[in-house]
Amino acid sequence: MKIAVFGRTASDENCQALQTLCRLMADHQLDVLVYDEFLQQVQQQGTTITCEYKTFRNKEDLQTADFVLSIGGDGTLLNTVDFVLDSGVPVIGVNTGRLGFLANFTVEQLPRIISLMKDEGFRSDQRSLLEVSCDQPLFKKPQFALNEFTIQKQDPSAIIKVHAHLNGEFLSSYWSDGVIVSTPTGSTGYSLSANGPIIVPGSSSIVITPIAPHNFNLRPIVLPNNSTLELSIGAHRGKSYCTVDSKHWEIGNDFVFEIKKANFAFNIVRPPENTFIDTLRSKLMWGIDNRNKE
Repeated sequence: MKIAVFGRTASDENCQALQTLCRLMADHQLDVLVYDEFLQQVQQQGTTITCEYKTFRNKEDLQTADFVLSIGGDGTLLNTVDFVLDSGVPVIGVNTGRLGFLANFTVEQLPRIISLMKDEGFRSDQRSLLEVSCDQPLFKKPQFALNEFTIQKQDPSAIIKVHAHLNGEFLSSYWSDGVIVSTPTGSTGYSLSANGPIIVPGSSSIVITPIAPHNFNLRPIVLPNNSTLELSIGAHRGKSYCTVDSKHWEIGNDFVFEIKKANFAFNIVRPPENTFIDTLRSKLMWGIDNRNKE
């Protein structure tokens, strides 16, 4: 069995987690791949890797991996999308960050993770992705978002106007700080903080949530996942940018974006006993009310 290990930063917590993981993998005689940039940071910190390993740099290097293990927070797990893409390789998130909504295993559970992988005792959730393309040479290729795509202003003193067309029909012009287009997974992220609805993973939907809209009558709207959404920016003061999860680009008024559901899913492994509703309660305190205590 071959396990790929991905990380972004060589914090003390991440280095210690990698050391523990490598010892476990050596004990179980598992093949190890470590993300090259992460490994270089770890080695610069003086951390010693105690197992045999190879490195990977791109999607092609992961073709033979059985699992990708992400060490960090939810942002780190989001970054694995560009490496996994349509390969179907399951991703396991080990949380060394703050929230751990997607990366929902702890470092203390590393021995259990190895057992689950070897015994095929894991459960994986199929999460939908957004495919984003642009009519300008902004992206070298279509981008994929597990959480959301956004268009936002840069100038704090201005608002922008975002024109939206749904399946070729004019939907609305959003006068706001920006617009969020999210997956069900992303509905508990930025969209939620902008008063968007919580969408249970597995729901066939896409959510458009305006950011601080300058209209009382503009509210989030839920679309079926076979929709094609087109967004463009009207003339305004200042600069604008777009984001695909944690990546961002500066954009102009003449840019047109097409957003639709990707034709492949992203597999996130979770502890067998954890459900989405349980994670809502434990991580976001959803439904917690002192009146429910006996």
